[in-house]
Amino acid sequence: MPIRIIIADDHKIVRSGLEMMINDHEDMEVIATAADGEEAFRKTVDLMPDVVIMDLNMPPGENGLIATQKLQEAAPEVKILVLTMHDDKEYIFKVLQAGASGYILKSADDMDLIQAIHTVYKGDAYLHPKATKLVIEDYLKHAKAEEEERFHALTSREQEILSYIAKGYTNKEIADMLYVSVKTVESHRSNIMDKLELKTRPELVKYAYEHGLLEFE
Repeated sequence: MPIRIIIADDHKIVRSGLEMMINDHEDMEVIATAADGEEAFRKTVDLMPDVVIMDLNMPPGENGLIATQKLQEAAPEVKILVLTMHDDKEYIFKVLQAGASGYILKSADDMDLIQAIHTVYKGDAYLHPKATKLVIEDYLKHAKAEEEERFHALTSREQEILSYIAKGYTNKEIADMLYVSVKTVESHRSNIMDKLELKTRPELVKYAYEHGLLEFE
């Protein structure tokens, strides 16, 4: 049985071109098209296709993002593959949050679209390589910011003790150097591990090295 597909795009020539291209594949069938999100929602609920190829901007009608959100609630078993010209990460995150299973750019090759349809139909997520790159870059940016935030959450005393611990000094040696009790050093050490979300000394040494705290005098 072929994959049953609905195409939603405000440009008739785009709908016609996609329909011809998809119907050339024996395992796929376009069962309907729609010019805006409202029509796409109505036809999807009525026909229950396997996959909806959804454009984002469809003026003057309802946009694809709203339609995707509505379909996620009304027909969660239907896979939504967003096909758009936008490669901005804000669009990507909004689309994924709305419940879409895939995101592909209109600049992609025909076979990329066919692969994307097969991917979301099987229940997997699909991101165009350019979209994947943006998502990864954003993740790494936020991960680095969170790590820096954790480091700066350490007090100057905790950073000092972190450096000594990483260099191999015992709690007693650190206490003697700083004129504090061993219990105080142990308390600082526990706070450091909690704030940095570290569990072992090797992790601590690696962290101290990456933040320039292993410079020996």
